[in-house]
Amino acid sequence: MVTFSHTDQGTDEAAWASSGLPTLAELPLGPQELAAMRFVVLVAHPDDEALGAGGLLARLHALGANVEVLLFTAGEGSHPGSSTITPDRLAAVRVREFAAAMDTLGLAGCWQYLGLPDGGLADRKDDIAARLRETISRDPVQPQHLAIVAPYRADGHADHDALGSVAALVAREDGHALLEFPIWYWFWASPEDTAWQDWVRLPLNREQQAAKAAALGAHTSQHRPLSDLAGDEVLLGEGFLQHFARPFETFAWTQPPTPAPLTSADAQRIFDTVHSDSDDPWQYATSWYERRKRSLTLAALPEEEYRSGLEIGCSIGTLTAGLAARCASILAVDASSAALELAAGRLADFPGVSTRQLTLPAQWPGGSYDLVVVSEVGYYLPQSEFEVLLQRIRESIQPGGTLLLCHWRHPVSGWELDGDSVHTLARNLLGWPVAGLYRERDFVLETLVAPGDPGPRA
Repeated sequence: MVTFSHTDQGTDEAAWASSGLPTLAELPLGPQELAAMRFVVLVAHPDDEALGAGGLLARLHALGANVEVLLFTAGEGSHPGSSTITPDRLAAVRVREFAAAMDTLGLAGCWQYLGLPDGGLADRKDDIAARLRETISRDPVQPQHLAIVAPYRADGHADHDALGSVAALVAREDGHALLEFPIWYWFWASPEDTAWQDWVRLPLNREQQAAKAAALGAHTSQHRPLSDLAGDEVLLGEGFLQHFARPFETFAWTQPPTPAPLTSADAQRIFDTVHSDSDDPWQYATSWYERRKRSLTLAALPEEEYRSGLEIGCSIGTLTAGLAARCASILAVDASSAALELAAGRLADFPGVSTRQLTLPAQWPGGSYDLVVVSEVGYYLPQSEFEVLLQRIRESIQPGGTLLLCHWRHPVSGWELDGDSVHTLARNLLGWPVAGLYRERDFVLETLVAPGDPGPRA
């Protein structure tokens, strides 16, 4: 156990800023994966949630992810030398502050207080594990689709270490992902310590940084003095808080054991659930990332107009609306009935657009197309099914027709393929000329042209 006091000098944030910390690899979970997962967050004391994971919680709320937060103690032991407030009164204050922070992060009603003793979690590990598993069992999902978020198991604070070690045990035994957030580690450790070098970053946008700062601001008993008397001093000083003003958060990330690859039938069930819970689960209509990618996708089409288009995996129809302006007719298909219901409403006023529920490649719409679009869907098929899909496209596309592919480039948890392998398979199996290829960190966009003379496009 590391020995330190909050009154120590601690490691200056400048030392961390000049280390390799700001260039760590990013958490390999994109918006789609985060939105589709369930998160159970373990908090030892009020303010730990904001310090270690406030930005993550703000992002999960914005994505509509399923989040439940367990507050294990009220942190009533934070000012043991106070002559102005009793531990019971301080507990009430700190739980109210926690409620305000949860409200700020959009998670009011998504947490519960368990009332274990501050400083006593190391003696309650069996109880903690039982309560964690009970919470998980109330809303079961496939084990690999649940992530436990908890304090870093070697954070140096007895309660943090106890909670983190239980989280690690349950995650390992039950097959869950694990995100551990350091808090006091930034204070007593230094960049010369090697533990952090294998961790991952979660970049925070301005809204997420603001939400994290507001949540921290709710914990006034910790960053302001209780009074001018001895024993009521500030617990979290400005130097310490600088570690949590970064434009990113850092986590020790443990992936769940790799399950058997999910099938297209799994995808239909998962996406029906996701689209039933939200009209726009991945913020297609509002996210700048999605709007920018959509504009680049439409700009990548080599022809101004197409006679007949097929969009495979249309989701709620945001890209379909843009394609409709370029196609005399377009068929948009998806395996999710919930997604298609939303798409049908969005596309009702677009002439030449039709939608159909199909599970590809087992079901195929037939027809002949001079444009086929496969966007953010290829990696939701096993390789064998994706190869069949490519054969169906080969059989249905007209000479000189365009195949447009666009996919996320980061690992897609639980699925056999990723974005780059989808594009490599299409390129190699079809052998068609590449009309255009655009890559950036997050996605790859590619157009292939079927062999043959397309004839006039009148």
